[in-house]
Amino acid sequence: MRIAAIGEVLWDVFPERERLGGAPFNFSVQASRLGHEVRFVSAVGDDARGRLILERMGELGLPAECVGTVSEFATGMVSVQLDEAGKPEFTLHRPAAYDAVRLTEDALERLRVWAPDWLYFGTLHQIYPEVRELTARLMLMLPGARRFYDVNLRPPCYSRELIKAMLAAANVVKLNDDEAVELDAMFGFGERSIAAFTAHWMEKLGWQAVAVTRGAKGSAVRIGQDYAEPAGYTVDVVDTVGSGDAFAAAFLHGLSQGWDARACGEFANRVGAVVASRAGAIPEWTMEDCARLVQRCDST
Repeated sequence: MRIAAIGEVLWDVFPERERLGGAPFNFSVQASRLGHEVRFVSAVGDDARGRLILERMGELGLPAECVGTVSEFATGMVSVQLDEAGKPEFTLHRPAAYDAVRLTEDALERLRVWAPDWLYFGTLHQIYPEVRELTARLMLMLPGARRFYDVNLRPPCYSRELIKAMLAAANVVKLNDDEAVELDAMFGFGERSIAAFTAHWMEKLGWQAVAVTRGAKGSAVRIGQDYAEPAGYTVDVVDTVGSGDAFAAAFLHGLSQGWDARACGEFANRVGAVVASRAGAIPEWTMEDCARLVQRCDST
């Protein structure tokens, strides 16, 4: 499967250290680890942090041909504070280099010829008109690519109008339970049941699938009329940064394999749990790690 992902790449600055991150970048790394071809579209600054990102992309096996270097802004960064449960609070520093992403006509043509199966995008990056224009152009020039929208709300980097447009453009949507509540309040559906929420929006906007992450409770997944609420897995949480992005990559992987709602959700829950049990947004993990997690849960 071929995936083009557009969005932010940045440094998560924790009190004790900096770690590479950014939701679309995290997703891209995890999708690549799952065996898919990925082209990540973004920009870094002409600075030490930017050069280190390009170097790390090479080490991670992620092509950097669609990542530009800009001089007008510094490489993206976000300050991260973790609460006692490992849940992060983010402070974004913008504008950043990823807000100035540009693709040459030659790069756009290479993407068109490459013909990805999926186009991934989030919300944070789309708040700037120039980025939305580039994303809209990619949608037009890649008519065969289905669209995966990871809602991933980061105040104040969204608006009702932006979210409405992104939801309507998507074929598959992933969000968390807090975001589901916010969307309910924003658009006036007013339904407390996650099952009803997913059914309502799938019917209204014609999505192929939707997944709602629920933290320790697991997830809710709907693929067409097939609905499941796979339970979560108990782990010692180090931090949850990147676990939702890993879930998104694993969820799309399951869709590509033709799995049903329960199988997609269970696998994505396991991958997200493994990432939450380790430090940083893109820690190393293997399928064997996921298998051991299942064995551990079966024995408790």
